Amino acid sequence: MKSIWTSNYENNEIIIENTWFNGERLYVNDVLQDHTFGGFSTKLTGHLINQKNERENIKVNLGGFYKVNCQLFINDKKVEVKKVK
Repeated sequence: MKSIWTSNYENNEIIIENTWFNGERLYVNDVLQDHTFGGFSTKLTGHLINQKNERENIKVNLGGFYKVNCQLFINDKKVEVKKVK
């Protein structure tokens, strides 16, 4: 099973993938920034460059038993994600 969430932040496309057998991945503008093989809870980290040409840190929390939930934070502020699959 594969779950995918997306978000667009200051013209940066963020994609988070969770799969049963291939782990979890964080992409920013189609560039893989983190890849883990977690169990019930996983954290992914990365960064992006905002419109002011400043680096902003990304943190993703994935977790759950029956349903996987995804939370995205950019510079410690929660950003909404949309589940597309």
